[in-house]
Amino acid sequence: MGSTPLQRELDVVRTLRSTVNAAIGQVGPGVYGVACSGGVDSMALADAAIAAAGAANVVIVTIDHGLQPASAQTAAGVAAWAKDQGATSIVRRVAVQTGRSLEAAAREARFEAFAQVIEQLGLAALLLAHTRRDQAETVLMRILRGTGPAGLAGMAARRGPFVRPWLAVPRSATEAYVRARTLPVWDDPMNRDPAITRVRVRDSLLPAVRVENPAVDDALVRLAAATREWLDVIDAHAAPFARLPIDCAALAPQPPAIRKRALAIALDRAGVDYDAGHLDALDALVAAPDRGEKSLDLPAARITRSYARLDVHRTDRPAIDETMERQPDTNRYVAPDGPYVIRTWQTGDRMCPVRLRGRSRKLSDLFIDLKIPRARRALAHVLVRTTDDAIVWAEHVGIAYGFSTDLAPLPR
Repeated sequence: MGSTPLQRELDVVRTLRSTVNAAIGQVGPGVYGVACSGGVDSMALADAAIAAAGAANVVIVTIDHGLQPASAQTAAGVAAWAKDQGATSIVRRVAVQTGRSLEAAAREARFEAFAQVIEQLGLAALLLAHTRRDQAETVLMRILRGTGPAGLAGMAARRGPFVRPWLAVPRSATEAYVRARTLPVWDDPMNRDPAITRVRVRDSLLPAVRVENPAVDDALVRLAAATREWLDVIDAHAAPFARLPIDCAALAPQPPAIRKRALAIALDRAGVDYDAGHLDALDALVAAPDRGEKSLDLPAARITRSYARLDVHRTDRPAIDETMERQPDTNRYVAPDGPYVIRTWQTGDRMCPVRLRGRSRKLSDLFIDLKIPRARRALAHVLVRTTDDAIVWAEHVGIAYGFSTDLAPLPR
């Protein structure tokens, strides 16, 4: 006697929960975030994560992009559901910059907010609900844009704190999960907007390709998995050459695949968008004779080669007011427990400001919290104690916790 539809749906619930439990087990103990927009996939993931880790160990993170009239109501609905389950809920409203791809701008704003939440709460990981359908769409979209081999790898199952446990799961499974659990779901009108590239790929292009190959989704997902296996190997060889500024004399003798992958890794680290054509042009720049200075413009960045050094300079930051360019008065930074050096802040710098009473945060996040304009951030200076590289003062932020205004350590 065959199983009933309900039994099959309950089997799906057990299977998907088991998948989430396995992903959490690989991360290790801690508190887990779940990115939840209120759609089918993310609601199923939120429910599965609560079942796997326990409500007390789950934070439901909802990003309100403010792009739809009902976005605030959707975020509030998700938050109310999460609290009913006993989980913590966080809603972040983000500003999406216009004048560029709406998808790219929304994604950038969303992931910046995710990164802030992960750091602020000390989350072990943030789970994302991308499924096999999303992976197939991503690979096809990259092919259409003219990606290089690495782009065929699609989305990674785990990248830093971001974990995607359901990349091999079909959309039909998450729909069955929602039915079996009678979960509330909120519709996003943007998922039907033909102005969005992913919507056109999902609703028009993929159905047309399925006429020729009904299993094209599976083929694209297999392509992504096979490419990622290749990528893991080549990255091990390319990464040592990807440190900025790049040493062209060391990189140029490498095989073309290593050279281009090293350049791609460097651009990814610098947050610069590029395509396969850009990598070809940069590869030619690396291989050019070591004479003088040459440059190449990419979206929001200029790549400059000066003799054997190749570096990336972001051009998407606001113009700097010349009146702001000044040298700090270093004479005032003399204290008995030095010595100190003063420099401009760097990506990755952290400090413990007084207001956080010893808790460390990235300077970039502190500047954002204080609403410091990008142009002013770019020129901000920090005072660093050379004995332990501790930042004891930062422009716009002030003195570090545990130091007085003359930088002598406070009594403990």
